[in-house]
Amino acid sequence: MSKKIFVGGLAMGGGSRVSVQTMTTVKTEYVSAVMAEINSAVSLGADIVRLAVRDERDAAALRELVALSPCPLVADIHFDYHLAIKSVESGVHKVRLNPGNIGGERAIKAVSDCLKANGTPVRVGSNSGSIEKEFLEKYGRSAEALAESALYSASLLERFGVQNIVLSAKASDVATTVRAYELLSERCDYPLHVGVTEAGGGKMGLLKGAIGIGSLLLKGIGDTVRVSLTGGVEQEVIAARDILRATGVDKNFAEVVSCPTCGRCDYDAAALAEKIAKATENVQKPIKIAVMGCVVNGVGEGKDADVGIAGGKDKCVIFVGGEAVRTVSPSVAEEELMKEVRAWLAKN
Repeated sequence: MSKKIFVGGLAMGGGSRVSVQTMTTVKTEYVSAVMAEINSAVSLGADIVRLAVRDERDAAALRELVALSPCPLVADIHFDYHLAIKSVESGVHKVRLNPGNIGGERAIKAVSDCLKANGTPVRVGSNSGSIEKEFLEKYGRSAEALAESALYSASLLERFGVQNIVLSAKASDVATTVRAYELLSERCDYPLHVGVTEAGGGKMGLLKGAIGIGSLLLKGIGDTVRVSLTGGVEQEVIAARDILRATGVDKNFAEVVSCPTCGRCDYDAAALAEKIAKATENVQKPIKIAVMGCVVNGVGEGKDADVGIAGGKDKCVIFVGGEAVRTVSPSVAEEELMKEVRAWLAKN
């Protein structure tokens, strides 16, 4: 198990809840626009938001953003160690940097001293475009190179006493990403920030993120996640939440299971399943709702559901806890099923 650190008041690692991250797209100096993105992301379930700090104006905006933000903020720094120090002194809850590109050993020590003095955690790591030359030469562009490069980045801070470290090792290739994180989980106890970098947009980007992150979470690997998608803060957060739910990491939601339907289906089960999912999308309790297409084996298939329905041409059977409780007309199926859902939620 990874060790626990705190990003602001949010626990990360050590068996804590897996947190969701995203990154703003507006230049950080524009406080109002950045806060609009932060608030939107948090409303959809983001736990942490990262901001690019590219210059002095961005760094100067951080203190106000920290004061306004409803969630912990991470400053993303490259090349200029002074910006890292200013970000920490402004109160950001974590920084993300590459120790190898901020200006040499003096710069690394200065940042390390600042991190320790303020108790600020830091994320370091590697991606397929920033693997250290020595590891590329030794291993090629591979999972082993990614993992070793990430551990080397951590060692640059460890030599100056920094311990509150989060590691990442991302590639655009799903299999390489998964293997790199498996290696890191075997070789260190730092919390791991998982994701597939440069996954792209659209369906393929979602699929790559879901397969990569999901397969790691199913193995118990990963303490915080970002679904990297081209152009969408909100889409990233929704996708991450869906992955946590699909893998069973997050159980506090209404899970609607439904059959694929077939020639035995005599009512519009697909439309009903969609309506029930929409009606329960804001539920924050664990409940499993089954919408089955026929009475031949619908109750049996939905046996482990809390509440469910199996349809027929002239009637639908509603069941609770796997037991049939009554039959209703398909015309009132949605209303009657939702009655049972509300009753179950009120009792549990």
